[in-house]
Amino acid sequence: MKIEQIYTGCLAQGAYYIESEGEAAIIDPLREIDPYLKTAKESGAKIKYIFETHFHADFVSGHLTLSKETGAPIVYGPTAEPSFDAIIAKDQQEFKLGKITIVALHTPGHTMESTTYLLRDENGRDHAIFSGDTLFLGDVGRPDLAQKAAHMTQEELAGTLFDSLRNKIMPLADDVIVYPAHGAGSACGKNMMKETVDTLGNQKKMNYALRADMTRDEFIDEVTDGLLPPPQYFPLNVKMNKEGYEDIDKVLERGTRALTPEAFEAAANETGAIVLDVRHQDEFAKGHVPRSIFIGLDGSFAPWVGALVADVKQPILLVTPEGREEETITRLSRVGFDHTLGFLKGGIEAWKAAGKEADTVDSINAEELKELMEEKEEVPVYDVRKESEYQAEHVENANLTPLDYINDHLSEFPEKETFYVHCAGGYRSMIASSILKSRGIHNLVDVAGGFADIKKAGIPVTDYVCPTTLK
Repeated sequence: MKIEQIYTGCLAQGAYYIESEGEAAIIDPLREIDPYLKTAKESGAKIKYIFETHFHADFVSGHLTLSKETGAPIVYGPTAEPSFDAIIAKDQQEFKLGKITIVALHTPGHTMESTTYLLRDENGRDHAIFSGDTLFLGDVGRPDLAQKAAHMTQEELAGTLFDSLRNKIMPLADDVIVYPAHGAGSACGKNMMKETVDTLGNQKKMNYALRADMTRDEFIDEVTDGLLPPPQYFPLNVKMNKEGYEDIDKVLERGTRALTPEAFEAAANETGAIVLDVRHQDEFAKGHVPRSIFIGLDGSFAPWVGALVADVKQPILLVTPEGREEETITRLSRVGFDHTLGFLKGGIEAWKAAGKEADTVDSINAEELKELMEEKEEVPVYDVRKESEYQAEHVENANLTPLDYINDHLSEFPEKETFYVHCAGGYRSMIASSILKSRGIHNLVDVAGGFADIKKAGIPVTDYVCPTTLK
């Protein structure tokens, strides 16, 4: 028996390759299927099943492409109603894979079709669960994403999740291994651990939602407390996973068209495409296509695109580091952004060489900000980190304008006075700066190095409050 977790840090997502006696199964595959095909080929195995734990909201699954390529059926749990052919498993239905057995445990609550897959070894012993978004390490799936589809309140879904955990998962042995669909950084939960594999016994000790003495009402209150609105692209991804999508090969063919500066500019004007610049923030600051949006590849790229661009049908034109065009398009497609029209051939250097206007972002380091704050009585500082980060510790008198909701705060920025934007390390503040500039707000200065450098420079900050004590 072989179990391989294929973890993608950008999405904090775990897909799984399971193999026994030359037969393989994939659980929750990503859009690009080559890694699964390669692993099976190297092992001389045939992919027999593709298991989906639920209709994912935070990424587009590779189930349809993988099924088309291998002929393997797609398996969902009870109540799932996809628009394509699939096996809709009954609760406790068994699927043989070589010498092992995979059992579908219907565990509704995160969504109503949510299913946990229990793996039993060749001796019939419970070995592991692939819990999808039902059970995370340190947390459980948020119960508010399926409200409209299920015609239930988040409280009703949370109560259903409580029953699923108590009746289907917690009775399993403590040595059963838990393989979740997501880890820390995913928007599908609130408080996940950084680890990606654990035992169920340890989760019973560590996970607040699995407390033995917890009442149903306590569970509902704690699981629904502090839920922020989900990213706008989530329901659009659910729709694609449920109804189908364009083959990724076609998406890549369209998106990897190299456009001259003239063709690039014409495409932007004619299609209403946004220009997405995915280089490093320092490169973006030095020069970029006016009104382009920065979201760097070397950060939490896909989730930020989903949160800030939101509409998966939005046409996109790319400015990328040389040689990373296909990577960019692939990572966009993971979260459903399939309408990339091409990239700027030769990058910003070609744009400038063609005599076209370029914009910049003014930037200072933390030491310079400190000197400025010592000279002037009031220096407007805007913190674009999350509210929890701000509450834990922030620059004295700084304004909170979280990047996730930057468009809701546009009226709060000074119209003429220069103001200073920072995040934790410089990535998010450059995203915020690009969005503000695209909205016509240019009187900003980015603080390079963010809050980490601000603290090192000795700029006065509030007393630290441990985030775990904050509600």
